[in-house]
Amino acid sequence: VDFKKIAKGTPGFTGADLENLMNEAAILTAKKNKKKIGMHQVEKSIEKVIMGPERKSKLLSKKETRITAFHEVGHAIVGHMLPGCDPVHKISIISRGRALGVTWFLPESDQHLSSRSKFRDELCSLLGGYAAEEIFFGEMTTGASNDLQRAAKIARNMVTKYGMSELGPIAFAAENDEVFLGKSYGHVKNYSESSAAKIDELVKKILDTAHKTTKEIIKKHKKLITKISEDLLKKETLNAEDFKVYFKNVKVPKKTTT
Repeated sequence: VDFKKIAKGTPGFTGADLENLMNEAAILTAKKNKKKIGMHQVEKSIEKVIMGPERKSKLLSKKETRITAFHEVGHAIVGHMLPGCDPVHKISIISRGRALGVTWFLPESDQHLSSRSKFRDELCSLLGGYAAEEIFFGEMTTGASNDLQRAAKIARNMVTKYGMSELGPIAFAAENDEVFLGKSYGHVKNYSESSAAKIDELVKKILDTAHKTTKEIIKKHKKLITKISEDLLKKETLNAEDFKVYFKNVKVPKKTTT
């Protein structure tokens, strides 16, 4: 087992998380009637712990599977072409938990700080699936709902928590700042209605800018996205090495750390 590679794939894991991971690996090894836990079993267990168990019994129509493939490759391409996003680790159209497909990005090292440029690139990556559906199929599906929620949260935090907007170095109370059990009933904002309107305006501006950038990247690489998506439909899963092969003759920006 390559423990250095495993460590890269388990950032933020506690001792209990790692114990759970190894228990899952041991169970998988026993199911295969093997005597020793190997790298394959540990990697499969990481995916199960982080993303949930595979649900191969969840059958999708050919159209849904095709949309899912282009959606996931949209995430991967946009993330790969922007320096602030973590490297692509795996793309899969095998259902896990409630997700119909998964694009897994892994940092090359532990990160404790995030910059505005990194957030902006991550927003584009989150909108990659939405934009791919929009461009390749002419409409969007409910498959992007979780991506949109995560993107909206990042954009709002940039404005209200991190001072990463035109409002400058100012922080506003967030929904989870109260410590009382009845906070959802007694929530009080520490800013005016005009400030709230300005916050909404800036959040939308950040998301609109990210959406525009994302669409430009998707349109620029339409042929490549189609090729990778068709291969993903055949193989169901592409790992980092498989994915990198498609970019031998494509200029890719160097990744940044923060």
